[in-house]
Amino acid sequence: MDKNFNPDKQHTLSDTVSISGTGLHTGVNVDMKLKPANPGFGYQFQRIDLPGMPVIKADCDLVTDTSRGTTLEMGDAKVSTVEHILAALVGMGIDNCLIEINGPEIPIIDGSSEPFVKIIEETGVLEQDAAKAWYTIDTNISFYDDVKRVEMTALPATNYQITTLIDFNSPVLGTQHAGLKAMVDFKQEIAPCRTFCFLHELEMLLDNNLVKGGDINNAIVVVDKPVTDEEMGRLAKAFGRDKVEVKSEGYLNNLELRFPNEPARHKLLDVIGDLALIGYPIKGHIIANRPGHSSNVEFAKIIKQYIKKNKHLKDIPVYDPNQPPVYSQQQIERTLPHRFPFLLVDKIIELSDTRIVGIKNVTFNEYFFQGHFPGNPVMPGVLQVEALAQTGGILCINAMPEGQYDTYFIKIDNCKFKQKVVPGDTMLLKMELIEPIRRGICVMRGTVYVGNKVCTEGEFTAQLVKRN
Repeated sequence: MDKNFNPDKQHTLSDTVSISGTGLHTGVNVDMKLKPANPGFGYQFQRIDLPGMPVIKADCDLVTDTSRGTTLEMGDAKVSTVEHILAALVGMGIDNCLIEINGPEIPIIDGSSEPFVKIIEETGVLEQDAAKAWYTIDTNISFYDDVKRVEMTALPATNYQITTLIDFNSPVLGTQHAGLKAMVDFKQEIAPCRTFCFLHELEMLLDNNLVKGGDINNAIVVVDKPVTDEEMGRLAKAFGRDKVEVKSEGYLNNLELRFPNEPARHKLLDVIGDLALIGYPIKGHIIANRPGHSSNVEFAKIIKQYIKKNKHLKDIPVYDPNQPPVYSQQQIERTLPHRFPFLLVDKIIELSDTRIVGIKNVTFNEYFFQGHFPGNPVMPGVLQVEALAQTGGILCINAMPEGQYDTYFIKIDNCKFKQKVVPGDTMLLKMELIEPIRRGICVMRGTVYVGNKVCTEGEFTAQLVKRN
């Protein structure tokens, strides 16, 4: 990421880039293309070798296997080992990308994200004309797996940062930890870190004919037990070499560690890749103790559900009565033709070319409470809609050339009343343009909030008519 990178905008690739290699577990040679995509596209994989060229979204709800990497599946199409390419895309600030492959598994290359980072850098990152909607973790979210002794927590933070801790009860690895305080450091600190496995796992995979694309240079092999000459001979044959041996530190030879804690850093890389399956960019501090693909994916599901449940909170207007209004009562009266008892907006606290927020303080003295309902005063829903309409009228009139206009509503769709509005409530009236104003026709989405609760919402179409 260069210093001009704007984290609040969406990004894609400047052009299509390609890379080829074998899949670690399938041994199949695969060609992969990373293609630019439109804002809001996210990450999607396309199997161009299958009939109909099916597309699989990078979504934690589509994960079907986490035994040796993360596998996504939809219908008859699947794609395996997606975590390293997804980590590279997140690490390089890419939000939208179509990943086109002609085989069942992402090429492993050297077992890290670095080869993918290099091809992304070659083509460049393109800023798109769309805002990036971050989802800020505002409360602690936790996941525990007592059997695997895994603990994962997301804490509130101003940016996306990750800490991983690993402990495999291995005298070679010991206890390791790694941290990433800001995504700008991903390229240098995390991307080069390669996958690792224990010798006993490797032997089990070889026994089951599962490591076909393995090569001694794309996985760090941790030797966690004494090895006989016969086993060494078998490993040499599996890796197509004359001889393999164990280095003094307890790793298989022909491999220099890139960092003393490379395994912990690779676990951090996997966490980034697997949490990309949440489908929303997050701000929060992830602490992952003994993470693995299955735990990462379960945690991604928990965070995704939390965001979906609280998504509406993201856009709730904030009302600070200490701040001066954008429009006072007097300015509203100069814009709208409404007067007592039918002016239902007290002030405007936010106004742009596409969005407005108004305030209506509801008191017990409102004229309508004596008839609706005596002894149980509730503000009529139609008057909440009228308050939104008046607020939207100011937004539309503000966007028009000089002159005086009246706003006539010609359609209201999908109107829902979710909570009562009662005396003492302060209504926040938010109206947003759904599409640009054309020939005096405005289409808006309106929401009434009291606190952080949605009381009323709907879609409004209005026509602006210039006064004679």
